[in-house]
Amino acid sequence: MSNLVLLELKETMINECVDIFIDTFTKEPWYDVYDSREQVVNFFHNHFNNNYFVGYVASFDRKIVALSIGIKKPWIQGFEYYIDEFCVSYNMQGRGIGSWFIKAIEEDIHQHDMNSIILNTEKDYPSHTFYEQNGFKMINNMIVLCK
Repeated sequence: MSNLVLLELKETMINECVDIFIDTFTKEPWYDVYDSREQVVNFFHNHFNNNYFVGYVASFDRKIVALSIGIKKPWIQGFEYYIDEFCVSYNMQGRGIGSWFIKAIEEDIHQHDMNSIILNTEKDYPSHTFYEQNGFKMINNMIVLCK
């Protein structure tokens, strides 16, 4: 993993991130469907233009291979990094990049006064196992609600 580099997600990287995002989440196990590429581009721009936005990419040999978009979320004990979307390029999965990336993010957020990482994922999907293998724990008595 010596060729991997953690970078702050810049606006100039959005198109490449959108390509990775669509390619990854339209395949198993997610099978997401989007109205258009523009819909996903707008999603990324909406995140990027949020004043609490925090985004990262992992670059391998100068090519983006993973992304994380989220926010610096205030809470009673300081700030935490809320990951809204996290993915490793579909063709690069299974090589340890995701584990390296989440560890690198964790080290970086501490440099920016964020104490922890929180996220949601699908129960019993491969991502669930991935996060648990990387030290994440389910929060007992917490559920996600939507209206």
